[in-house]
Amino acid sequence: MTAATAFPIVTGARPARERRLQRLRRIGGRLLPPGWPLAGLILAFPLWWLLGLGQFIFWIMAVPMLLDLLRRPTIKAPPGFGLWALFLIWTAIGGLFINMTPTDTLAGSAGILGYLMREINYLVVTIALLYAGNLTQHELPNRRLVKLLGWLGIVTVAGGLLGTFAPGFSVTSPLEMVLPAGLAANEFMQTLVRPEAAQIMDVLGYSAPRPKAPWEYTNSWGNNLSLLLIWLVIGWWTMGGRVQRWICAIALTLAVIPIVYSLNRGLWVGLAICAAFVAWRFLRGGRVLTLIVLAFVTLLVGVGVMASPLFGVVQGRLANPHSDSGRAVASMAAVRAANESLFLGWGSTREALGSGQSIAVGKTADCPQCGNNVVGNNGQLWLLLISNGYAGALLYYLFFVQALFRYRHDQSAIGVGAKLTLILPFLYMFLYSSLTAPLFITMLALALLWRNDMETRTAARLLAATRRARVVRQGRKAV
Repeated sequence: MTAATAFPIVTGARPARERRLQRLRRIGGRLLPPGWPLAGLILAFPLWWLLGLGQFIFWIMAVPMLLDLLRRPTIKAPPGFGLWALFLIWTAIGGLFINMTPTDTLAGSAGILGYLMREINYLVVTIALLYAGNLTQHELPNRRLVKLLGWLGIVTVAGGLLGTFAPGFSVTSPLEMVLPAGLAANEFMQTLVRPEAAQIMDVLGYSAPRPKAPWEYTNSWGNNLSLLLIWLVIGWWTMGGRVQRWICAIALTLAVIPIVYSLNRGLWVGLAICAAFVAWRFLRGGRVLTLIVLAFVTLLVGVGVMASPLFGVVQGRLANPHSDSGRAVASMAAVRAANESLFLGWGSTREALGSGQSIAVGKTADCPQCGNNVVGNNGQLWLLLISNGYAGALLYYLFFVQALFRYRHDQSAIGVGAKLTLILPFLYMFLYSSLTAPLFITMLALALLWRNDMETRTAARLLAATRRARVVRQGRKAV
């Protein structure tokens, strides 16, 4: 069984229905180009964000993606997809335990809404993976998808600059206007539907803005930025022309400012890992001169930061752990909860009893960080442990481990970038939740690896067929 045909999901259609679907495809093809749901989601993301649809556009565009998949005679899935399918089943079963209360958690703190939103997000990223993987190179070339991801990286850099220099930017979106008053006033819903440039947080001992646009939280911004900068470099520098390279260089230079002001240590470590990975690739490939240039540029950036006010921000962040105690409390609570339900977990997050900052719990003016910590909200691993147990977490990460192993020989620029995109979440699993955009980006990277593999296998089969035909012709001439 080849990668191109592994795990068939849907086959065939009745002749009459197939003819109707073909007519619809011809009509749709004249109105909208192939791959339009994916391209429209990414290209117009700043617009979706301003409309209040930043989170929900993934759900909306998943509908035409799914319809396109269902119209195809056969839906292909990547090798190892059975692990992911089993994980989806595992998360669904977890809903049976929503009303139960693990030890040291607040009774009734597991909301069905959060569970349902996570289930939808897992399904949405699954649809995106299958949709991107089933599009042909003619419908959506790899190069175009890479450039689209690079564009989203530029948008994220621009949002970071907006959050740094205009942190007070906030507008009431059209979606927020039409929501019921009670729902629109909900703090979590406002985070999703109200475009804001920054989160104002007391990290350095005083209130300071941390950029987040066009994403929901500053941690989401940092997570997404580190993944998207990979594709900005590959799509707009490695594969780009002169103008695109200039845009890439300017974006990377300007990105240093919001990266520092985000106070996001996880992002800093992630970018350091990216630089080390690239340096190792250059050294392994014998590109010593390129490695020297990269080291020189990195040194210049470091000197520039040290000689600017940015260095004081970095020092202040390193001297103020801020959320470390709260994270530790929530992480240990997730482990304890998983130990009580090893295989299936508890279906969703919970609020912990007590707080790492105050015995009295409860937020106050003197202790804004006090309050019940949300167990499972401080990293994808902790979310999986409390929601789906050790078995669910194992299924989730095994899916990506097997993909990294399967495609380990892909040495193309896209292949290397995709593997790095799959590696970073193993660092971030202790720090950030991967839903929705980070996991969406990771799934597209996996789709690129899968598409590369299918293309390589197809080319190998054609080459083998050509060689066999040549041997046959030579044999006939000899006779």
